[in-house]
Amino acid sequence: MTVPRGHTEQIVVDGQEHPVELGAWIMNQKGRRPKLTSDTLATLADLGLKWAQG
Repeated sequence: MTVPRGHTEQIVVDGQEHPVELGAWIMNQKGRRPKLTSDTLATLADLGLKWAQG
């Protein structure tokens, strides 16, 4: 999955829309990879993030 750093998704929580800076979040997670737990990495890999695999 490739997501540009500036990509924003709109999510709905309790009927209200909220922007989520998905691209920035993914880049932050990628930078924190050495500190992420194996469970978190497995979850990210299941979501299709290749850098989180193995």
